Amino acid sequence: MASPLEPSGPNAGYVSQLLEQYLDNPESVDPAWREVFERAGADARSALPGLDRLLAGGSPDGVKGEPEARAAVVPPPPPTLPGPAPPPAASAPETAAPPVAEATAVESLLPAVASAMALVDAIRTHGHLAARLDPLGSEPLGDPALDEAELDVLLTPEMQSRIPTSILGVHVEGETLAEALPRLRDVYMGTMAYEIEHISDHAERLWLRRAIESGRFRRPLEVHERQALLERLAQVEAFETYLRRAFIGQKQFSIEGLDALVPMLDEAIELGAAGGAHEILIGIAHRGRLNVLAHTVGRPYASILREFEGERSIDALVADPEGGTGDVKYHLSASEPRLTRAGEVQVSVAANPSHLEAVDPVVEGLARAEQTDRSHGAGVHDPSVALAVLIHGDASFAGQGVVAETFNLHSLDGYSTGGTLHVIANNQVGFTTDPPEERSTRYSSDLAKGFDVPIVHVNADDPEAALASIGLALAYREEFGHDVVVDLVGYRRFGHNEQDEAAYTQPLQAARVQRQPPIRELYARELVADGVVADGDAERFLERTLGELRDAHDELRATFAPAEPPVEAHTPLDTGAAVVTAVPANRLTELNEQLLAVPPGFQVNEKLARQLARRRDALRESGIDWGHAEALAFASLLEEGIPVRLSGQDTERGTFSHRHAVLHDPRNGETYTPLQHLPSSAASFEIYNSPLSEYAALAFEHGYSIAAPDALVLWEAQFGDFVNGAQVVVDQFVVSGRSKWGQTSRLTLLLPHGYEGNGPEHSSARLERFLQLAAQDNIRVVNCTTSGQFFHLLRRQALDATARPLLAMTPKGLLRLREATATLDDLTSGSFRPVLGDPTSDPATVRRLVLCSGKVYYDIVAHGLRDATPSVAVARIEQLYPFPLEAVASLVASYPEVREIVWAQEEPQNMGAWRSIRHRLEEGSVHAADGAAVQYVGRPWRASPSEGYPTLHQREQDRIVRTALGLPAV
Repeated sequence: MASPLEPSGPNAGYVSQLLEQYLDNPESVDPAWREVFERAGADARSALPGLDRLLAGGSPDGVKGEPEARAAVVPPPPPTLPGPAPPPAASAPETAAPPVAEATAVESLLPAVASAMALVDAIRTHGHLAARLDPLGSEPLGDPALDEAELDVLLTPEMQSRIPTSILGVHVEGETLAEALPRLRDVYMGTMAYEIEHISDHAERLWLRRAIESGRFRRPLEVHERQALLERLAQVEAFETYLRRAFIGQKQFSIEGLDALVPMLDEAIELGAAGGAHEILIGIAHRGRLNVLAHTVGRPYASILREFEGERSIDALVADPEGGTGDVKYHLSASEPRLTRAGEVQVSVAANPSHLEAVDPVVEGLARAEQTDRSHGAGVHDPSVALAVLIHGDASFAGQGVVAETFNLHSLDGYSTGGTLHVIANNQVGFTTDPPEERSTRYSSDLAKGFDVPIVHVNADDPEAALASIGLALAYREEFGHDVVVDLVGYRRFGHNEQDEAAYTQPLQAARVQRQPPIRELYARELVADGVVADGDAERFLERTLGELRDAHDELRATFAPAEPPVEAHTPLDTGAAVVTAVPANRLTELNEQLLAVPPGFQVNEKLARQLARRRDALRESGIDWGHAEALAFASLLEEGIPVRLSGQDTERGTFSHRHAVLHDPRNGETYTPLQHLPSSAASFEIYNSPLSEYAALAFEHGYSIAAPDALVLWEAQFGDFVNGAQVVVDQFVVSGRSKWGQTSRLTLLLPHGYEGNGPEHSSARLERFLQLAAQDNIRVVNCTTSGQFFHLLRRQALDATARPLLAMTPKGLLRLREATATLDDLTSGSFRPVLGDPTSDPATVRRLVLCSGKVYYDIVAHGLRDATPSVAVARIEQLYPFPLEAVASLVASYPEVREIVWAQEEPQNMGAWRSIRHRLEEGSVHAADGAAVQYVGRPWRASPSEGYPTLHQREQDRIVRTALGLPAV
């Protein structure tokens, strides 16, 4: 006969696993199971000698630690498990049950206990498959593991009444399985369901099980809370109803079918504020956004109605004084203070484009900036200060890769926000695409499992369950600082927008939706039945809000006046000479010494130590390279109280091993960042190697820079062309945010650029794309050629009162090129110069002027035949946008005898700067002698940026340089 510790059938693996855990560490299993194992029969002991050794006070293999610690894990003898009561013996005195009989009782119960545990485990793991989550009434799939008839040992009612819940480790009410099982099914298979068993952390699983099963967050609401919830649902419905009636045919992307989202956000704000948050930052796409703006943020009805009226009459709109073009009403941001029981908080909805989920990492960056004290050191991060809330679509959550990229940030040191509340606004359809066509998983939320994130599913037509899901989610966040997902399963009352006919593509679902009463009506019936509200109260709540909307609309119409044609205002490109970027020599010398200092006992890599030591000589003798100049620029800004945050792929060291901002002790791996320990610093320096991501990583830094206008925030690509992976962020946020939303920042992109024979993928940062997107003074595009210029550029970017994003083409080969280094005088005087003339040429003898930008300058001036062309001047345009027209015109005028003007570039003719700045070059050259036209020299039109073979690259570079200098090709 098999040992009861080795049951056959589907429970065998489960019990064996528990026993293995017990043998490894008795404290790791439930006390009731410890009791079962410790009272096991001799057959189990002989089969598992480790058990005997443990009970004898020894240590089974795998239990680590000191002898005292090992002995400490052996618990005292526990009380006897319940078993069949012995018959009364009147003539005999009471005695303890003989050990043999006791063991027999335990052994007889063990197979049933194992089956019960398997059932409990199945309910916890698969109960969501039988939960009633669909408001439209579809039947849940179920799972055979939830069927008691499938168990190895049939759990009869009598057997269930003998199994104590203390053995099962459940937290619902009830002394026995018979009492607890129905409650456990209600918990996991009702209108809420949970997926938590995938979480790898044992403590988190236990906490979640206890929180879920105890009903701690599913408490019955008080009468006044239920009345307030009904009134809130009436407000939500009335808002959508009024817009649909008043603005027939206009898009509003109604929230109806997911109305509970608004009271859920109310709850999140209250709980967030109670946890210490001063800022609640929300990211949401178009579905339900207007309702959230009105009721969650508190934007006045009139301001939203004005946006609708603006689609019918320009009289309702006001011209943007910044000359912006604006955006549709369901993309706009809003921020308002809101009073909670814990005090006032600021509630904000971030501006976002139609690119679904693009706003997710932006909100994370906004939250991280709000949570960070940037006054010193590495910055102090306090996650309690701000709560990030992301509202996802069901189709986009599964379909958009940026969601996974954003989840990947949630536990990283430089990116964590202490846990984000994710709510999936689950319509059960994506535009016109059914779930089986849009994802390969059962739930849209399944992606989150890969990041150890708990998932709560909730029926959107159970508003009290919806509120409970938020309570659980935020308690988990507070306890563990991790993300959590709430999957709000609802429907879409209309099509994708109000002009769509859903019945064309989802006829069955549309028919069920048409029959489904609004949540306000369903909840009102429940409250009337419970005597909480009177019949008709729900309608009065609805009419009250409709009346408020009518009044606001009437007042708005009375304010309309004759429209004035919008006038595009001009904003200064920068604050000019008012920005002082030069730094006194004594300050730089002192900062240089501070940057070279390390704490006692810290050892720098021997080879690197020699390289860094040369920076002391470079400051005295010249030769300040790119990494050195950058470090001095950052240090000087920190001393002036300007925080700096730098992130990117391999940024701590630098892709090309030029930065070494973070030092590593080769003996113990400890790190030291000199910029975080400057004695004279008055601000923080944050530096992080980013994950291998561009989309989410750049969007995060964009959000951070918006929320931290006082800081210089920089993102560095490993190679410039990698920014392709973040093109959505560049297009939709960085370059157009000011025009669409009045939103700008100092965000600085460092993009390694230059043709050095490394092939098509590592040559071009796609300069042409940024120049194509440059308009209305929205960005700055720069291609520096010296470390001194870069020093002044960084300081100007941080100190200029006119904030704009900076796209800096940074070098690779120039990082250590002697000719590209700076002297101390270069940093202690002057400023960034948009145009650099040719200091070696005689203006009176120059007949040919070559204009270029970036690394190609050094290819031209270092060519072996350069000395044979004294009549050729080579000048550099360092700032490509805003184009320095006056400086270029002045440069051209300084060569009175010039007859030929050439623009030379490494990039193909359809790439690089040529096609964007040609007209500007021609304007700047209009007064040249004989009206010299600007000629193009560079690679011809190409589909790919550069050659794939170094020899072909060298040949083409030589051709470009010879042609630029007016020399015959070879």
